[in-house]
Amino acid sequence: MISLFDKVKLKTGETAYIVEVYEQGVAYEADIDREDGSVDTETIKQEDIECIM
Repeated sequence: MISLFDKVKLKTGETAYIVEVYEQGVAYEADIDREDGSVDTETIKQEDIECIM
């Protein structure tokens, strides 16, 4: 179960922090740490997540 502020690894290899749980197991808002050092806030789906770190 993914909770608010969990650190997750995305299937793209990037890491992200959950900042909003829209629907458990379906969709989340996440701050994604990009490879260039920037951070983007995007909506991600459960299938985008590889694992909770």
